[in-house]
Amino acid sequence: MEFIDTLRDAIYAIMNPISNFVWTYILLYLLLGAGILFTVLTRGMQFRLFAHMAKVTFTSRGSGSGVSGFQAFATSLAARVGTGNLAGVAIALWVGGPGAIFWMWMTALVGFATSFIESTLAQVYKQCNADGVYRGGPAYYIERALGQRWMSVLFAIFLLIAYGLAFNGAQSNTIAQGMAQAFSIPNWITGVVLVAFTALVIYGGLKSVARTAEKIVPIMAIGYFLVALWVLLSNLSEVPAMLALIVKSAFGYGPAVGGAVGYTIKIAMENGIKRGLFSNEAGMGSAPNAAAQADVKHPAAQGLVQSFGVFIDTLVICSCTAVVILLSGVYEQLMTTSPGKDIVGIQLTQDAMVDHLGSFGEIFIAIAILLFAFTSIIANFSYSQINIEYLFKRHAKAAVSVLRIAVLAMVMIGSIAKLQFVWDFADLAMGLMATTNLIAILLLCPIALRVLRDYETQRRQGVREPTFDPKGVLKRPEQVEADVWPRRDD
Repeated sequence: MEFIDTLRDAIYAIMNPISNFVWTYILLYLLLGAGILFTVLTRGMQFRLFAHMAKVTFTSRGSGSGVSGFQAFATSLAARVGTGNLAGVAIALWVGGPGAIFWMWMTALVGFATSFIESTLAQVYKQCNADGVYRGGPAYYIERALGQRWMSVLFAIFLLIAYGLAFNGAQSNTIAQGMAQAFSIPNWITGVVLVAFTALVIYGGLKSVARTAEKIVPIMAIGYFLVALWVLLSNLSEVPAMLALIVKSAFGYGPAVGGAVGYTIKIAMENGIKRGLFSNEAGMGSAPNAAAQADVKHPAAQGLVQSFGVFIDTLVICSCTAVVILLSGVYEQLMTTSPGKDIVGIQLTQDAMVDHLGSFGEIFIAIAILLFAFTSIIANFSYSQINIEYLFKRHAKAAVSVLRIAVLAMVMIGSIAKLQFVWDFADLAMGLMATTNLIAILLLCPIALRVLRDYETQRRQGVREPTFDPKGVLKRPEQVEADVWPRRDD
């Protein structure tokens, strides 16, 4: 144990300064700045096209031969809806105060446009694989549109570290903590069971992940929303005060609370943006890997679908967790009795739900996090598979076999690891990955904007389902493979 502690301290000594620099001086401003810029350039697409966005999301079923638009949406939502929505929101509240929720909302609002840009680019530059499933994402559009393979390789490596290793460890860790508190199940037993079920899905390939996500994600999201809505309606008289606290705290006017004693606006912003990004992943470059898999007629259609995922993830599900915690007597008690105390995020969410629902609340959250985090693990694998295939084109099968073993190992290790180390490691990988992707999409956004204009022009002309012709939209259509666009006839 002494050796492990020494090793962990050595890793922290290297990791923390890099992570703090990336988040404090680069990503905090780059993320919001890019989101605001994309919102302006798309003329507020998240507001203008919201109703159409929702309609396209729930009607994009596809032909059945590949991955449908809705399956790609469900896969990305499976990755988005996980520990960030339950444990992550609790940590953001405790470290950054209620104001962190406000900045999480702001991150989501501008994140709509960011998600559209990156997911549309992923569709434009996707490639068809031998298994009939498309591959694409930042690694693909960085190389093919920018011609910077070194940058693509860098992104793919960061994604493998984040999604193949760190995030899966964070997800399994949260599941194990929830099972231990609700059912007194030892962490290692939870880890073994998780490994077994994860293996059943990931050895079936990308289509297996998409089919599993399509079945589980809608049920778990609707169930969690309904329970949170009941909590909200049961405490309706306290809602105005809660909203006022969130807004005041975001700008430094609220009282110092809980673990956020002495917190500043900067701390509230940093934690809200960090946890918001971890949750909705807009700009991180992860969701485009799922977006590219969709077999759709126009890239912008899937870009809109992926944007709607940001709404579901942060403005709905994360807000549900914030409501449950802030309206609970548990949070109020901890603010008074335990300022500065370290907490385990999922336990705070469970305790808050118990305050509202009695003993059933603990069981409900444990089951919710099991479903949320398990679907995140399998979606994380699909992202990792796409990028490891990109890196090892000639030896893709062998590389994916190694990846499967590494993912399963990390699920086991994460279930028994210390929470803080796993989260900090995930923060660093996420920060580096997001920075690389944001730089790329800022350079490539004119392409996505032309695609959006083409889509909207066709809709104004009365075309019900716009189709994409790269020769008429792109300045360099030769960058788009002939077997991708125009769309193949099945």
